[in-house]
Amino acid sequence: MPSWGHWWFIWSLYVAGMTSNPRARSRLLLGASLLAGAGLVSAALAPSIAGAAPKGRISLTPIGTYQSGQFDESAAEIVAHDPDTQQLFVVNAQTGAIDVLDISDPTDPALEATLETTGDEDGTVNSVAVRDGFIAVAVEAETKQEPGSVQFFAIDGFEDVATVEVGSLPDMLTFTPDGSKVVVANEGEPDEYCLDGAGDPEGSISIIDVSGGVENLVQADVRTADFTEFNDQIDELRAAGVRIFGPNASVAEDLEPEYVVIDADSTTAWVALQENNALAIVDLDTATVTDIVPLGFKDHSRRGNALDPSNRDDEIAIANWPVKGMYMPDAMDAYEFGNRTYIVTANEGDARDYDCYSEEVRIKDLELDPEVFPNADELQKDENLGRLKTTTSFLTEGLPATELYSYGARSFSIWDEAGGLVFDSGDDFERITARLIPADFNSNNDENGSFDARSDDKGPEPEGVEIAKVFSKTYAFIGLERVGGIMVYDITTPRNPKFVEYVNNRDFTVEDPADPAAGDLGPEGLTFIAPSDSPNGRPLLVVANEVSGTTTIFQIDGPGRSR
Repeated sequence: MPSWGHWWFIWSLYVAGMTSNPRARSRLLLGASLLAGAGLVSAALAPSIAGAAPKGRISLTPIGTYQSGQFDESAAEIVAHDPDTQQLFVVNAQTGAIDVLDISDPTDPALEATLETTGDEDGTVNSVAVRDGFIAVAVEAETKQEPGSVQFFAIDGFEDVATVEVGSLPDMLTFTPDGSKVVVANEGEPDEYCLDGAGDPEGSISIIDVSGGVENLVQADVRTADFTEFNDQIDELRAAGVRIFGPNASVAEDLEPEYVVIDADSTTAWVALQENNALAIVDLDTATVTDIVPLGFKDHSRRGNALDPSNRDDEIAIANWPVKGMYMPDAMDAYEFGNRTYIVTANEGDARDYDCYSEEVRIKDLELDPEVFPNADELQKDENLGRLKTTTSFLTEGLPATELYSYGARSFSIWDEAGGLVFDSGDDFERITARLIPADFNSNNDENGSFDARSDDKGPEPEGVEIAKVFSKTYAFIGLERVGGIMVYDITTPRNPKFVEYVNNRDFTVEDPADPAAGDLGPEGLTFIAPSDSPNGRPLLVVANEVSGTTTIFQIDGPGRSR
């Protein structure tokens, strides 16, 4: 016979759906979630608690951590694994080098060497990839608007094998699945906007042909896919929803490639244009951008898309509001299903804030159109929408705002090959963290005791994502940059993902976040190690954490296996 808890849970959901007041609805839904977390509703109705996956599902357990000893210095950003040597290569942006970790014993990762790059003196290391005995490293120039470089090293002895020039600010690189190319997203981020756009270089994608051997690489093996052919389409792109808004910037200057994923055939790349809320599709054989696809907006007024927009209300208040979220993905990954490629994005969000131009304001500082927002005074209170960070990029000069936008979507999404939205996790991340760690909901990543501090600014802020096929299913692991932790979803069927568990290797009770006892802060880069490549024969997930400077290895246990 159903318990009173079951009936209260169902009644709360029903009444919440019928309630028009956002705060009342939020409290009812939160109450239902807390009942679920207390075990008063069945496991079929409630997701797993942190660190304990339900029977029949995979689970993550941290088994080893390397501490760099550097706090809030981006000492652990991106991580790559070499199965032959059982080494991890971790981007240490603070030193401009690559930390090489020995994980032959994954419970005790240890610093084995430091790979010196040109980033040590002249620039910053942004990304690393490993393939077939070689390491590829993306290095931005000392003046980041100038062309950057990709350095190649032999894993055996760390010999500097080759260096080629690429575009401005190479932010991420990856080998194609067949190993014949290295694809580089050159962000081309501006320095400022004080000189009529002169400080904004063009974004581009570099395609490096390594099929003839890295040791034989020359500059002629580098081709560039740029956006200059789209310069005369600026009005059409804007009308379609692509954010092109830098003062006096052309299309090519305004677009900022952030992250690259590639199909299984090594012929097509999808590139995140984060600040532009769009994807670029690139033909790797011809080195051309074939399309720029706007990602559209998430309607936070719809059920299932709620958010908590205020850091000044001293409570968890996840509710629907008349706001549109810009997906603005950072990291991406891709997988195949039914002979099609699907792209998975972590919808972080990012604003432009530079000398002589900033798009970022709070909603309370906007003039709202009284016909569209007759309740503007109520909406713009700090405890409602007033504190939420928004953009001026869609405003028409001299006219009040008719639409409100927020940065990021506080979710992960799955897109088809044409950039069509297949799935979005809605308000899962905030609801799950509200239920499992309510005292630390929407905390910041460099301060414990910071409850609700990020609600006005991208919430949990999903940044990293990694896809893995393990135990006959496909999973997405999504890192939450601010509150921390990893969300795990079964995405075997792209249109029907299922939440599995949330694991956060952070101790919120430690007063000083710089204390190693505070655990992992600011997960950035994730990489999966398959059992056949693993030092202990078990599937592993490695997470680099930029704030704590830690690199943590999680073991992935299969359904029914005891920890």
